[in-house]
Amino acid sequence: MSLTKSERRQRIKFRIRKIVNGTAAKPRLSVFRSNKEIYVQLIDDVNGVTLLAASSRDKGFDTKGTAIEVAAAVGKVVAEKAQKAGITEVTFDRGGNLYHGRIKSLAEGAREAGLKF
Repeated sequence: MSLTKSERRQRIKFRIRKIVNGTAAKPRLSVFRSNKEIYVQLIDDVNGVTLLAASSRDKGFDTKGTAIEVAAAVGKVVAEKAQKAGITEVTFDRGGNLYHGRIKSLAEGAREAGLKF
């Protein structure tokens, strides 16, 4: 019997989380993608704290354009917030999603805005 799509994604997610950890100096950039929106958090796993977050649902955020363009804009916003907080390096946690489409666009947008990972 094969795995369902959600079970397969959950296995991938656990496999990634065994390796990827965040600290205060180098937090984990965690991505959650729903069908309509995209959410990003910078997490310090040592203290169990979310340092900052951004999403396509934030007030004042322009959601015009394709989903890929919106994801790139969210990546730029989270990178700018991180720069203001003094964070330059992060570890990337794609949350079990494949690295293409909106996830790739978000990562490239964050890199363009100055985050290193």
